[in-house]
Amino acid sequence: MGVELLDLSVPIVTGMPVYPGDPEVEAVPALTVAGSGVNVLRLHLGSQSGTHVDAPFHIDDSLPRLDELPLTRFTGPAVAMDARGLPPRTPIGPELLPGGLGPGVVLLIATGWSAHWGGDGYPAHPYPSAETAEAIVAAGVRTVAIDALSVDRTPPPGAEDFSLAAHRVLCGAGAVIGENLTGLDRVLDAQDAGCAIDVSLFPIALAGADGAPVRAVARVDDRAVLV
Repeated sequence: MGVELLDLSVPIVTGMPVYPGDPEVEAVPALTVAGSGVNVLRLHLGSQSGTHVDAPFHIDDSLPRLDELPLTRFTGPAVAMDARGLPPRTPIGPELLPGGLGPGVVLLIATGWSAHWGGDGYPAHPYPSAETAEAIVAAGVRTVAIDALSVDRTPPPGAEDFSLAAHRVLCGAGAVIGENLTGLDRVLDAQDAGCAIDVSLFPIALAGADGAPVRAVARVDDRAVLV
């Protein structure tokens, strides 16, 4: 195979799932070739739409904004955590953390919940517990991404048990959080095969932002098999 690029991003389309209360997404023609000689889309979306990253500023005004973070925070060698097969809204414990974590590593948390994208069950995803977030930070990891709506529990409609426990641990340590990734099963397969994996989560350059959509891409190289 050599080098393969895996797209880990969901497409931006009108009516796509968003976190409860976030702006709805609309992507519609603003100009057309027939009417104006060119095609241009008009976009309406929130900074947390689709596959995106959270800057620490997302949960605390005193923490770094998106454009205050080094670009190195959005890319690096990847290690995937296999948290598939858990029941809905189950906390993910630190016992599932893989080896190989350390400074500069991008931790990808694979819950398998991207299979529910667009369905009613998508918000009922598993999520890392505060203890797991603390263990991730203690290992030196400052970039974490998940194939689910949030790294915290998304409460069902009408529930009052809203929490940002994992966000507060990770963002408090200056970490970047990626959410709504997809296709992490392929990354797990590549990891099991011993391939070298690097991930990029580069955001749109929004000034002073809490976060931004990204094109999440994994670079898999089976010529550099890890031992």
